[in-house]
Amino acid sequence: FFMNYLRTWDEKSSDRVDYFVAISENVRRRIKKHYRRDAEVIYPPADVDFYSLSKSTGDYFLVTSALVPYKRVDLAILAFNELNLPLLIIGEGADKKKLKKLSKGNIRFLDWQNPSELKKYYSGCKALIFPGEEDFGIVPVEAQACGKPVIAFGKGGVIESVKGVYPDQEFTSDHTGIFFYPQTKEALMDAVRRFESARFDPERIRANAIRFDRKIFKEKMKDFVESKLHEHGCNQKQTETIE
Repeated sequence: FFMNYLRTWDEKSSDRVDYFVAISENVRRRIKKHYRRDAEVIYPPADVDFYSLSKSTGDYFLVTSALVPYKRVDLAILAFNELNLPLLIIGEGADKKKLKKLSKGNIRFLDWQNPSELKKYYSGCKALIFPGEEDFGIVPVEAQACGKPVIAFGKGGVIESVKGVYPDQEFTSDHTGIFFYPQTKEALMDAVRRFESARFDPERIRANAIRFDRKIFKEKMKDFVESKLHEHGCNQKQTETIE
């Protein structure tokens, strides 16, 4: 009932915006499509310094996610039910009971973990499974900060944060993950099988995550705001307030 009104209000509100900052090229394209405006891309910050390189590998794959429909955790469960490989799912949400019923014995669940515990689970996993589509997605960056590869649906912001290889591409040592497409159980299963024969470099994976560090975000946002203030003739004293 309200959608027409909301669309009109949203479009008119966008006209009052001086500058847009998008969290990914993915979002930038959407701003261009719907608002017909360009945007500067500044990736959101991840606490990369908090995480450390891990060269140890456990026997499980990891999902850490809100347990809601659009995250497509069900897809990971269906794939791992057939693969019969260990999968650990960390998270809470409305779908938790339904997802537990869908799971076989090789899949276990944990509630949300504090950052220190989550760091341990990142460090001990074989790879992160990221089956949904996000505007950007911080979780794949956190996993890479621990030197862990990412197996992800190859659409959305993750194709900017992960140097992934698609089924029709040749794997190289620069890759930090495996992409599957389309968003199906069979495609994910194929990606996991491709992962098993690949050899990733944990140090290269962590190096890829560093470009999303909090310090870099602060510098880029500060430079962007300062440049726009300068364009509008603000003096040095006024620009100091953004510190």
